[in-house]
Parts: sequence; structure tokens; C-alpha cells
Amino acid sequence: MTPKARREFIKHIGRIAVGGAAPVLIHSLPRTAGAAAIAQSRAVRAGRARHITILHTADIHAQLDAHDEFFWEQGKPVFKRRGGFATLRTMIDTLRRENPGNTLLVDGGDCFQGGAVASLSKGQAIVPLVNAIAYDLVLPGNWEVVYGKDMMIADLNGYSAAKVCANMFHADGAGAPIFPPYQTFTIGDVKVGFTGYNDPFTPTRQSPAYSRGIRFGHPRDNLAEHVKALREREGCALVFVLAHMGLTQQLDLANQPYARGVDYILGADTHERIRDPLRGRYARVTEPGSFGSFVGKLDLVVEGGRIADHAYALLDVDPARYAEDAEMKTLVTAARAPYRQDLDRVVGRTTTPLVRYYVIETPMDNLITDALHWKFQTDFAVSNGFRFCPPLVPPEGGEATITNEYVWSMLPVDSVLKSGVVTGQQIRDWLENELENAFAKDPAKRFGGWLVRFKGMTVTFTAGNRQGDRVRAVKMNGAPLVLDRRYTMLGCDREGDPENVLCRLPNVANARVLDVSVHDVLIEYLSTHSPVAPVIEGRAVATDVPPTLLSQLEGTSYRFR
Repeated sequence: MTPKARREFIKHIGRIAVGGAAPVLIHSLPRTAGAAAIAQSRAVRAGRARHITILHTADIHAQLDAHDEFFWEQGKPVFKRRGGFATLRTMIDTLRRENPGNTLLVDGGDCFQGGAVASLSKGQAIVPLVNAIAYDLVLPGNWEVVYGKDMMIADLNGYSAAKVCANMFHADGAGAPIFPPYQTFTIGDVKVGFTGYNDPFTPTRQSPAYSRGIRFGHPRDNLAEHVKALREREGCALVFVLAHMGLTQQLDLANQPYARGVDYILGADTHERIRDPLRGRYARVTEPGSFGSFVGKLDLVVEGGRIADHAYALLDVDPARYAEDAEMKTLVTAARAPYRQDLDRVVGRTTTPLVRYYVIETPMDNLITDALHWKFQTDFAVSNGFRFCPPLVPPEGGEATITNEYVWSMLPVDSVLKSGVVTGQQIRDWLENELENAFAKDPAKRFGGWLVRFKGMTVTFTAGNRQGDRVRAVKMNGAPLVLDRRYTMLGCDREGDPENVLCRLPNVANARVLDVSVHDVLIEYLSTHSPVAPVIEGRAVATDVPPTLLSQLEGTSYRFR
């Protein structure tokens, strides 16, 4: 991003939403004493203050076992083993014992979708695993709707934890809230309140059919009302927002006057790894990574009804440090048992890491779109931008096996494919819209966080420009895009979209749903092309940010690592 564009974005994300107000820049909190020092503070030891701990996970995406995890260190990717429900349970139990009776565990959503066992059981197999960890509070995320409204409600009601969400309503009748808009807890003798918000863009980001029967609101509609109720009617000393809206939206929320009275926004959705809380005008913001690889740990000293001191750490769920819990291992084995034979089937091999963390182009999506383009030979094939799926890393000089279970992690919905015909002008307009989704100067308009991916087409763009002026050049199979020429296109059919919409591109001609799924094509491709070796190769190139861009949030102290 150019210096000018970076300044504009910071100005947008820091602006108080009242006329004439000066911008407030997002920055990290100053480092404070660690949790151990907080526990030994004089006020806590004298009984004048309470030490409370909030543990926060999010975006676990039903990743059951320890897996390869991506880190960015000294300008290059590094991979380490992290996560797994059995490791997570041991770690959570250990952290609870550090502050017994004064620790609360919350999850920020996207827990029972994203892996094979979750998809094949419509989330039901994940519920006992979550209950065994004994969460206190859970929020539905944008992918919790994937099995439909009724199944979402059944899965969430299967949790022993309390539920919260203030912006999901029944679309029929009086439009009652689906879940309680806020919850309160007493930790020690400190009463704390939580309200929660799922991403208002969920019906646009996912297939519209997933959200059928649900109406989504925005925090501006009722956050101030709920904060007032928690502070005044419920008598809460602290108020938290549990959010699944993505980092830029959450930082924008922290600067809005209707967030006055919120202490922390515990965020999720974009899989970002906040290691030092970011501070807005009215609230601090955290986000705890994804795939069960990390736990956010917030330690607070509360004295006289206010936060007197704080410490925050993003902790690795490290199997080398925390032995797997035997009971949880048994539960995971039982959850996988009905599907194990099919899921263990090896469908391919790779000699390069399969990674999906980059914002612009990823080796994993290059593999998927390679397969689609190979099978159907359309002018171009597209895959939605995601940050699903932990990496798969081969040993040095060797190969990693790709199982059917890993295919489900790459593509948790086995969508059928759809083809159509579009003009060059439609393609250019669509690219501008997709770039706006990823790089909008107004952070409230950003969703998801990643650019759409493709094969057969190359695009050069400037992320820091305004909508309509980002695309610099487009080539289709090596030749410049011709605006009045017609091109064939292939992508996944999104259930509930109009017949003439393909991957959010409207008015597609000759749209046709095909009798084959993306899993079918990928597995067929792997059977004939393994070992594969996908890499970043310049299908999408920004003039102002690197191909290894890892976060939407440029121009602040935050760095993904």
C-alpha cells in the first residue's frame, strides 16, 4: 500500500463517527506486567482488587488433531506443529488452575464447520468435544449457518455453554432474537457482561441459502442499548463484546460512539493473531488466531469497579508443552470412527507446502483452480478467497500425502460446479468489486479479507486506489482482456444465488449447473497429476503490496506472525 493510501486507511479506521471529530489512530497498548506479576500485585494480595482471567478461542473450524501451522518469522514462512482438541483441553485445564475460580473460557465462533467430521455430521460430532473442554460462553460465527438455521440452532443448543448473539433474528413473525443478546457472569465478586455480534455480511459472504430464515442486524442498531443494560440494569463492572466480524470491522467498531462503555472487543473471523491488544477510541481489540492453534489470555486486575492493570498474551497450543488429554483423544477417535475409512484414503501427494494464509494468491487455491481449469478448459476458473485449512508441509526433499480428510479441510462444502459466459467488461467490473471487498478504504465495508482466486487469468492491481480504479491490467490466457469479447467461466454454485450469478458475478449468460462437484474434480486431478507442486506464480499482482501480504490491516503496529 502506498504511503498516501496507508494514511487514508488509518484515518478511516480511526475516525470517530461524529461530524468534525479528529481522527484517533489505532495503536498497541503499552506493555504491562505479565500475568504472574498481576496475580502477585499488592492490591490483589490485600483483597482490595480481584484478578480475573478471560481465555478466548475462535475459528477452530473443527480441526481435530495437531497439525502443521504457519508462522512468519524473519521474512519467511516457518511451520510448526500446533493445535488439536486433546492438546487444547490439557492447556485450558492448566490455565484454569493458574487462576482457579476466576477464569472464564469463551469461543468466538466458526467451531463446528471447516473439517470433514464436522461437515459429514452437520456439526453434531463436534458438540461433545466442545462440551468436554467446558466453555462458559459461545458465539455463532459466519460459518455456523452452513447447515441451515434449524441445524445451527440444534448444534448450538447442544453446547453446555451459554450462548450470545445480539444481531441474529428470526426472519419471520416478530423477528425475535435467535439467541440471548447478552449474558452476565460473576467471577470472584466481579460481575462482567458480554454481548455478541456475528458478521452482518454473512448472507453475502456465504451461499445465501445458508442464512434462509435469519435476519442479520448491525451493532449500530442495538449495541449502545445492550451496553447500557449491562452497566446500569445488570450492574456489570466490565463489558465485553464477543465479535465475529473480522479485524478491520472490529477496529472500526471500537471507534464508534455506540461502543462507549465497552472495555474489550474479543474478535474473530479473519484468523488474525493479535499479540498486543489494539486500542480504539472506546475499546481495545484482540483476535486469537485459528484452527485451535492459539488461545488468547487476558488477565485483568479489577479494583473499585474498573480495570487497574492488565496483561494479554497469545499462547500457542503446543503439543510439545501440553501432553494430549487421554479422554479427549478417545472422544476424537469416536467422533471420527463412522467416517475413518473414507477419510484416511490417500488421494494425492504434494512436494510443496499447501498454504492458504496469504491475502492475494495462495498455493492451495492455485491447486484447486488448476484442477477446475484442467477438467473443463473454460477461459478461466475461480475459487472463493478463504483462509480455511491448516497447511500441509512435506518433509524436506520429500512428499506429503493428501488424504480425503484434508480435501474436506480445504473445501468444507462439496459444492457442485457452475459454468457461464461473461464479457470482458463484466469481468473487469467484478474484479473491482472483489478488490473493494478486500481493500475498501472504509473498514466497515471490508469482509472476509482475501481476494478471489483464479486460473487462466492474470490481474495487476493497485490495492491503495479507490474502487473503480484498482485494476491496472487483465490478461486472459496471456492475451489482454477485450471488454466486448465473451469469455467462458467456471466456479462453485452458491446455493440460493440467482441462476445468473456465479461467484458474486451477476448477469452471467448461459449459466449451467454441472453434475459434478469440486471434490470430484480435485481428487481426479490429484490422481493423474501427483505429486503436485503449487506455488505463488503471479496470477494476481499488486503494485503496492507484496505477494506475501498476510493481513488486511496495513499501516498500524499490527503484524501477522
